[in-house]
Amino acid sequence: MKQRSLSDSGPAGGHSRAPASESAPAERTESRPRPRDGSRLFVLDTNVLMHDPTAIFRFEEHDVYLPMVVLEELDAHKKGLSEASRNVRQVSRFLDDMMRDATKEQIDRGLELPSGYSGNHGKKPSSGRLYFQTRQLSSALPQSLPGQGNDNAILAQTLALQNERADARVILVSKDINLRIKAAVLGVHAEDYYSDKTLEDSDVLYSGITALPADFWEQHGQGMRSWKEGERTYYEITGPAVREWQPNQGLYEDSPEGIEGIVRQLSGDTAVIELMRDHRNERHNVWGITARNREQNFALNLLMDPEIDFVTVLGPAGTGKTLLALAAGLMQTLESNRFAEIIMTRVTIPLGEDIGFLPGTEEEKMEPWMGALMDNLEVLTGGQEGGNWGRAATHDLLRNRIKIRSLNFMRGRTFLNRFLILDEAQNLTPKQMKALITRAGPGTKLACLGNVAQIDTPYLTETTSGLTYTVNRFRGWPHSAHVTLVRGERSRLADFASDIL
Repeated sequence: MKQRSLSDSGPAGGHSRAPASESAPAERTESRPRPRDGSRLFVLDTNVLMHDPTAIFRFEEHDVYLPMVVLEELDAHKKGLSEASRNVRQVSRFLDDMMRDATKEQIDRGLELPSGYSGNHGKKPSSGRLYFQTRQLSSALPQSLPGQGNDNAILAQTLALQNERADARVILVSKDINLRIKAAVLGVHAEDYYSDKTLEDSDVLYSGITALPADFWEQHGQGMRSWKEGERTYYEITGPAVREWQPNQGLYEDSPEGIEGIVRQLSGDTAVIELMRDHRNERHNVWGITARNREQNFALNLLMDPEIDFVTVLGPAGTGKTLLALAAGLMQTLESNRFAEIIMTRVTIPLGEDIGFLPGTEEEKMEPWMGALMDNLEVLTGGQEGGNWGRAATHDLLRNRIKIRSLNFMRGRTFLNRFLILDEAQNLTPKQMKALITRAGPGTKLACLGNVAQIDTPYLTETTSGLTYTVNRFRGWPHSAHVTLVRGERSRLADFASDIL
């Protein structure tokens, strides 16, 4: 994604806030000749590369500059098993590949950024150059600026480049808010790193379900064909609305007698719709659970569908994400024997202060993080006959078929015939999501659950979360589906708190 310049965002550009007569940096900046070709030089902060190791390839036709202090900070963070340390080592490998066989003169002129890098995902390939700091530039920082830290060194380099490079617009890119504030005060163009965003606005994220217009049958009813296969009813429809649909998208009419269906096949202007099974009816309950609204009914249809391998379920707290996924997993594991067992996992990020070291095995260490599993198992076993003893026996039986695993030990594993539930998926980065999804072997189904409004991982937002990333990337694949739950069903207290707090 191409970086958005601060000139497009109004008053966010530091020196544009005051008239030239009141600000010395503004006078100096306005006196510089404007770049004729619109080229830019992006100075990258260390945290950008630690967050996204492919950042140097994502600035399209513009140039990238790395100060020497950034390379020093990368070297200081290369050791460790954290995601940031792994990203630093990947950055070092990228730079090493680019500098292989390069001479000193080529480095001084700037290294060509490779144009075929696959991480751009279809975006315009990079065609700029990568520059390193090869000499000490004269500092332009005010003498009164306190501190001698690395942030000041990066600011000094950016200011010096601004004064030296009249042929390009120099922009500092950092995920550090305080550094961007200091840059704005000094008249340096600074902005956040936007290229990791899957979407510009999370509000336009694909919801997976859409309402049919009131005149739908008038425009699409002619030539309609319907048939039944077993208990399933299908409709073949042709018309202009079909072009906007996606495979496994939910369709409904907003009326008491309206249809609710799933798009099964798409071919140009023609689509095959299958009517949903109504899991709101007690006769079609899933492990004793019935859907309480349209979205939950759609989610259960997707979770029970053997043709769908990957399901993402978004929704606020209390909408039933974990309960629906667990009920569908138990039904297909214990009743139909489609899966050998259920595996539950999640990111171990605390809501408050960490509780410290936890003794025991992998499963015992994960127990405190799996309160949602325990709570939902109580609901699923609450209606069992036989009193407390019968419920306890059923609870133990279910626990024997449900395994709790940590994400820290997922690399290199392959899950065969498993129903894999990833809870709190909004806290994973796109790279972590890829590492987990690629663990799925033959016969495995993966359900990713999360709420993008409750992200606890630093530097992740609603538009950069791995959950948002996978929803957008898997859209259109015939073996994946997505649904956004909107109505809370936990309690009237929880619903009211979600609305007003």
